[in-house]
Amino acid sequence: MAPPLPPRVLVTRQLPGEALDRLSRHVDLRVWEDELPPPRETLLELVRGMDGLITLLTDRVDEPLLAAAPSLRVVSNVAVGYDNIDVAACTARRIPVGNTPGVLTETTADFAFAMLMGLARRVAEADAYVRAGRWRTWSPTLLLGADIHGATLGLVGLGKIGAAMARRARGFGMRVLYVNRQARPELEAELGLRRVDKATLLAESDFLSLHVPLTPETRHWVGRSELAAMKPGALLINTARGPVVDQAALAEALVQGRLGGAALDVTDPEPLPLDSPLLTAPNVLLAPHIASASHATRGRMASMAADNLLAALEGRRPPHCVNPELFS
Repeated sequence: MAPPLPPRVLVTRQLPGEALDRLSRHVDLRVWEDELPPPRETLLELVRGMDGLITLLTDRVDEPLLAAAPSLRVVSNVAVGYDNIDVAACTARRIPVGNTPGVLTETTADFAFAMLMGLARRVAEADAYVRAGRWRTWSPTLLLGADIHGATLGLVGLGKIGAAMARRARGFGMRVLYVNRQARPELEAELGLRRVDKATLLAESDFLSLHVPLTPETRHWVGRSELAAMKPGALLINTARGPVVDQAALAEALVQGRLGGAALDVTDPEPLPLDSPLLTAPNVLLAPHIASASHATRGRMASMAADNLLAALEGRRPPHCVNPELFS
């Protein structure tokens, strides 16, 4: 009798590290080789007949995709967030969904704090100033920025990344306020944090840093009214999800000088269109969604996604499963 065929698996992009080599020893692997994600219609064709799917945030996994892949047994997302996946639809089809929590916490917090510092001290502007040949002499008024030490940091969300930001802020002698669905008394005691309401957070924060998942409740958490309520000259940092901020209102606040600046690793949409007013607004620091982009972290994320996928294909609960009720 011929041995059973290995499960067929689609990976929607090249991944760093050893994950693909490891997967190739266990499954019939197909990898989308282009730098850009597969177009929607192409993806719907590629998933036909697949048993497993490893996705990125750029890949929408919804009912039409699931209908196109009736043999699908697992979806494994190379990300902590999974707002690109209709988890309820997967659960209804008894398809486990995996993600990669925890591994990118410190790396993302490193980058968020780097964005905060770069924006406050106008690092990108200074670099461009020198490269353009505009540096003629030392000047006491040249490229003045904002102090970080002693300033107030407001955190929207105090999950793992928000808490890691608070620890970094403590090293800079910052006062840290936060809003969160639940109080975190253990972190308040450890780090000297104070939980406040939204109005207080907006009014008192010199820096406002966003660390919440994208949900209907957090969409446009920072909108026109919130921007108007922020402390004059405050700086906004977003390494969460682009739609947490109303970008049209943000550009307007920047142009009108009501906000001191914004540092954005995430935008709505991604990539940011070349006609976006944010590209010409003053005091904006932009990055292409790279907060977790270290060699070690991205490699570990890919490895965790492979672990989730292989476990589900073997009938086991993935180590990191966002619909664990399937295994109750």
